[in-house]
Amino acid sequence: MATDKSNMQLVVNGILNENPIFRLVLSMCPAVGISTTMMNGLMLGVAVLFVQVFSSVTIAIFKDYIHPRIRIPTYTLTIATWVTVIDLVLAAFLPEAYAKMGIFVKLIVAFAIITMRLEMFASKESVKASLWDGIGMGLGFMAGMMAIGFVRELLGMGTLMGYDILGFKPLLFFILPCAGFFVVGLMMAFFNYIEIAYKKAKQA
Repeated sequence: MATDKSNMQLVVNGILNENPIFRLVLSMCPAVGISTTMMNGLMLGVAVLFVQVFSSVTIAIFKDYIHPRIRIPTYTLTIATWVTVIDLVLAAFLPEAYAKMGIFVKLIVAFAIITMRLEMFASKESVKASLWDGIGMGLGFMAGMMAIGFVRELLGMGTLMGYDILGFKPLLFFILPCAGFFVVGLMMAFFNYIEIAYKKAKQA
C-alpha cells in the first residue's frame, strides 16, 4: 500500500519510475500534438498538474461514498469540474497561452493518466497519499512535456522558451507532428537505458 511510502517516494515515482509519458506511455496525444515548444509543454503541464492533484484529492475524500458501478462516470465528472476551473482561469488571466493550447486544455478530461490514477490510487488510498501521488504524476507529465518541447523547439526552431539560441533553424522536421513520435521514442529508449544501467550498477 502507498501509505507505507514517504511523500518524496510518491513524487519521485511519478517523475521517474512511472512517468506518464516515457514509462506508462499514456496521454500521448498532447505529448505529440502540442509539445513543439517548452512553453507549450510548461503551460499544459501546469494545467494537468492542477487537475491531477485536485481530482485525486477529491476522489480520495469521497471514495467511500462512490458506488463501484458509477465510479468511472464519477471520475469523469470530477475531472471535468477541475478542467473547467483551470480552463476559465487560463482564459481569464493568460489568454495568449490559452490560445496556443487551444482544445488541448479541454481534452484533459479524456487524458488517460488522470483517470488511471484515480482508479488505481486515489480511490484506494488516503487523502495525503493521493495528494502527493497527484503531485508526482503531474510533475512527471510536466517534465515529460517540457523535455520533448526542449528538443523539438531547439532543433526545429533554434529557440528555447521563445528566445533565439542558435540563430538559425537546424531541422524543421522537429516541429512537425510526426517528429513528436520520433522524439518520444528516443526518450523512452533513453529512460530504458538509464534504468538498465542503474540496475546493473546496483547488482555489481
